[in-house]
Amino acid sequence: MTQIPETIRPPSNMARVSLRPKAFAIHLASSAIALTLVFGLLYLGWYRWPGWYLAGAARVALVVVAVDLVLGPLITLIIANPRKPRRELRRDIAMVVAVQLSALVYGVLTLWNGRPLYYTFSADRLEMVQAYDLDAKEIALARRSNPGLAPYWYSRPRWIWAPLPEDKDEAQKIVAGAVFGGSKDVTQMPRYFRPWPDGLPALRQQLHALGDLRMFTPAEKPALKDKLVARGIAPNQPNALPMWGRGRPLLAVIEPASGEVRAILRAD
Repeated sequence: MTQIPETIRPPSNMARVSLRPKAFAIHLASSAIALTLVFGLLYLGWYRWPGWYLAGAARVALVVVAVDLVLGPLITLIIANPRKPRRELRRDIAMVVAVQLSALVYGVLTLWNGRPLYYTFSADRLEMVQAYDLDAKEIALARRSNPGLAPYWYSRPRWIWAPLPEDKDEAQKIVAGAVFGGSKDVTQMPRYFRPWPDGLPALRQQLHALGDLRMFTPAEKPALKDKLVARGIAPNQPNALPMWGRGRPLLAVIEPASGEVRAILRAD
């Protein structure tokens, strides 16, 4: 009987059945490991609560996960046809991986450039400052005049006080620029930053009871009140400030005497 050469012998039924799920499983596991390592490092280093929420990082992560953890492995499941020549199959999978890597690089760069560097108290609010809020000129000025609180590539989020400068003309210029636009706010000028404990006297004067904070809606306040009570925090005491980022504010509860941040709560 004539033997069919191994190189042209059609794949067995078993190979047809096993190649697709095997390729899908390998691709899915590899993508999951890569995303876990990358997002885990960013989260543990810069995006711990409340950074992830305030920065709106979930939107970026959702795009990356949709491409890398869902779309990529599914396409591999479709194209992993055992009838394809191996060279063609490797080329197709390489193209899918290239698209995934592009999405991953986009996500990493977006999250890195938007990483939280400071949680600032300034005037009457708490506000997150992200890496892209600070321009190179301000960073250079801070490293010369205020190196202890200046940002560096390895800097992790810090709680600081961002008062207006003592020079009245400079302070008025900053306020006018912040109000009317076209200029940076003092929270974008780390040369003026000071340690968190230095701002406690000013901070205590700005603390309010939950009911006095107008930025939270009547529908949000009962939910926040329940969360405060569950933590043993009096909701009618002046111990709270709104904390702002890229979306709805959070409620930050601060111990007036020590300045300790006791809780940071979502309104929803």
